[in-house]
Amino acid sequence: MSLKVECQKEELAEALQLASTASRSNSPKFALKSLRLGAESGLITVLGCDGEMWVERDLACEVIESGGVLVDAKFITSLVSAMPSGQVALELLVEDGMRVQQGSAEYKVLSSDPQDFPEPPDFGGEGELTLKFSQLQDALDSVLYAVTTDPHRAILTGVQVSYDGATLKLVATDTHRLAVRTIAQEGMGSSLSVVIPDRALRAIRSLPVGADDDVTIRFGMGRLGVEAGGARVVAQMLSGAYPNWERVVPSEFSRTWQVERDQLIDSLKRAMIIASESANRVKFSGSGDSLVLTAKSEELGEAKEEIPMIADNGQIEVAFNGRYVLDCIQQIKGPGIRFELTESTRPGVIRPAEDGDDYFCVIMPMSLT
Repeated sequence: MSLKVECQKEELAEALQLASTASRSNSPKFALKSLRLGAESGLITVLGCDGEMWVERDLACEVIESGGVLVDAKFITSLVSAMPSGQVALELLVEDGMRVQQGSAEYKVLSSDPQDFPEPPDFGGEGELTLKFSQLQDALDSVLYAVTTDPHRAILTGVQVSYDGATLKLVATDTHRLAVRTIAQEGMGSSLSVVIPDRALRAIRSLPVGADDDVTIRFGMGRLGVEAGGARVVAQMLSGAYPNWERVVPSEFSRTWQVERDQLIDSLKRAMIIASESANRVKFSGSGDSLVLTAKSEELGEAKEEIPMIADNGQIEVAFNGRYVLDCIQQIKGPGIRFELTESTRPGVIRPAEDGDDYFCVIMPMSLT
């Protein structure tokens, strides 16, 4: 077992950071909290795995001796990231450790045999979709914020991805809010409905790929695989039935507000300074040509913001989690925001004022008192 390479610090740090998204620092198994480094033919390959997801990155470097090694993911990533620009040398030592050297600085990292590391699985693709990377990133950003962080709701820690032959739909919810993004997309003959883990999608979003480059996502045998820009992601799908989210989307509404996006974002950010001390509750009161945002905190005081708007069908007051509203409207690219409301105790829908069929959010209301 041997390994000796020299790499550029920035490129090596980026590869380590990407691959480490698949490692588990709290795993009792050393292999699953490690990265596998393998070097040959002018490339070093960095691979991380938690048993359900594999993230791999190839990096051009000077390979002096081919070989492989396992090293702690968190330690090696933190160490290389903290180094200044320049060449970094990695060398596997006889006494079962790896030396990391840059100039006069030298570190010894405990290591293990790479044979203990689980190999990425091969799978036959049952279908595939190809998108521009910028389009994929934009779609993921539109929904990932709504994924739950509650481990007891395992199926909601992923994004439902469905395809009907012409339309790709991404859905995420934490039961307090729902985000839905639709993309017109042709290319895969068969229909599809899967739930992809949040961690896998965040790794895919971070791939070293140009905005105009194509990214192909392959599905098969309960897994998905992506390869682009010298990087690969393979992940297990989540098992279980995703909830019927369509039943929480209001089928009709009696009031609408239309406001300028940037103005609402700025006002809401200021109101959130107070609202953050009171469960993020912000009251929205609208009638005529003005929308009033208020937030109160017994410890800090009160905020009031008023912005112009266009409203239909009279006055209504409703309270929402201001953080949820911000998360949603910051993903809207157009200049206008449209609220669709019925009453203060019913969910509200937020979408772009124009072309609002491609993206919308549903947010559950909070108590007004």
